[in-house]
Amino acid sequence: MGLKDLLGKITGDTPVVLELDMARGVLVAKPTNPLQAVQLINSPTLNALRSHLREASRDARVLGLIVHAVPSGTALAYVEEIAGLIEDFGESKKTMAWSESFGELGQGLGAYRLAAAAQQIWLQPTGAVNIEGVEVSMTLLKGLFNKAGAEPQFGQRHEYKTAADTYAADHVTEANREMTSRLGQSIVEEFVAAVARLRSIPPERVWDGVNGSPLTAEQALELGLIDRVGYRDEAYAATLEEWGAEADHLLFAHRYTNKAAMAKKLAPKQPKVAVVTLRGAIVTGRGQRSPMGGDQSGSDVVDEHLRAALRDEDVKAVVFEVDSPGGSAVASDFIRRSVLRLREAGKPVVAHMGAVAASGGYYVAMPCDEIVAEPSTLTGSIGVLAGKVVTRGTYDKLGLVRETIPVGAAAGMLSSAHEFSDDDWDRLNRWLDRVYLDFTTFAAQDRGMDHDHLESLARGRVWTGADARDRGLVDHLGGQWLAVERACALAGLDERRTKLTHIGDAGLLTLLKPATSTEGAVGGANLPDAEGVLTALAARVGLHGRGALTMPWGLRIS
Repeated sequence: MGLKDLLGKITGDTPVVLELDMARGVLVAKPTNPLQAVQLINSPTLNALRSHLREASRDARVLGLIVHAVPSGTALAYVEEIAGLIEDFGESKKTMAWSESFGELGQGLGAYRLAAAAQQIWLQPTGAVNIEGVEVSMTLLKGLFNKAGAEPQFGQRHEYKTAADTYAADHVTEANREMTSRLGQSIVEEFVAAVARLRSIPPERVWDGVNGSPLTAEQALELGLIDRVGYRDEAYAATLEEWGAEADHLLFAHRYTNKAAMAKKLAPKQPKVAVVTLRGAIVTGRGQRSPMGGDQSGSDVVDEHLRAALRDEDVKAVVFEVDSPGGSAVASDFIRRSVLRLREAGKPVVAHMGAVAASGGYYVAMPCDEIVAEPSTLTGSIGVLAGKVVTRGTYDKLGLVRETIPVGAAAGMLSSAHEFSDDDWDRLNRWLDRVYLDFTTFAAQDRGMDHDHLESLARGRVWTGADARDRGLVDHLGGQWLAVERACALAGLDERRTKLTHIGDAGLLTLLKPATSTEGAVGGANLPDAEGVLTALAARVGLHGRGALTMPWGLRIS
């Protein structure tokens, strides 16, 4: 295919059949390290899918979309959003999903959830449908610390703030078990309801598929979970023939564009909805980006981006993208104030939660005019914890001598050299009570709830987006486009005549562009030092040190 033919597929009049290959992965954010930058060559970003599928659904030359639905490592909340994009696209176009297998003695729930959004599903004859549900595990580390001679000491507010249990508990509490069980149950219930609706079959039949997994292709066909059995070549041949298309018409969805979309981007003056992103642990200052993962969102950086939206007269509303397990209490409160300033200036703010927006992640989202989450988003965790790991016994085991000399009555309260004294516990408990009261008071104000009712939903408990919506902690279930639509509605804008602009989301380039003052929206996070790299590695194995407003753990379903 020559350059002229390629340009014809991208912007010309040639018929187009779009493809989405989940085997290549989806980057939910722009690259922050060289490895992700290399992946970007052949993998779509979620933002590209959001814009291109919507534009393509209005393009007469686009015939349909073929989806390769396989486990991809994409968090379930983002799978749900992509499934929503496919479903919306299918309202005006044809869609087909195919897979070699929805899990091969492994988890295929996410891949099948994506495929169910298509109008037709093909499965390889030897493949399976493994939608077995979910298993959520809890690991307590106190025994490991004790074997090393260390003693964890933590305080928490309250019984569901089980991040403290991860370090300091020697058994799984009933509150922990209850909360975790409900999270898993909610995720599977929402999956069953979505599949039943999309496939037009009774929920009981989907439950049969869940409880009977793994299913053969014949069993899945009998239950109505798939439509056709065949290999990729058979699925493509039948689909392209049905749609009146040829193989030369195929084009990856993230490569698609059209003249109308290009003209809109070049339009000189349009009202704008700004997208500001908070991703990773919330910390004071500028945060760090590590090649090992475990990115941080510095409150200074997020505040700069929100202030940039505040200063720009063309920005009429803001969508605040939050994907964070929380972190520092004061950093979260600093960002909350920045959101409130936008609202005070008459610029509506709508939060869009990603895979997780819990504890400090919920703190920064709760002051928004409205909150949009996916059904499997992990949110809530309105609570606080603090403590330390006493390493005196570890030093003794290693034959090390350590002596500390405090200067001041409160000196060394969080020192790992010794246990909390009674006075230390008093200081810690007063601080925990104050932060928890601030959190619940602000949450009740922001959500328009009676404090006692809000507090009954708090106590550190994590909720799925679906359960949070039912309890008034979020407003809507959906993806970023729903957040944009709600922002436009609140600002009195016509969404089709509004430009979406991303502030401070330039990936690696953000780190290279120099800032001229604290009013600039560039400069990005700091590069990690040795401690930052070690912290990121520790987070990989479940040892988090993000701050007082941190959720218990990371639940990830691929």
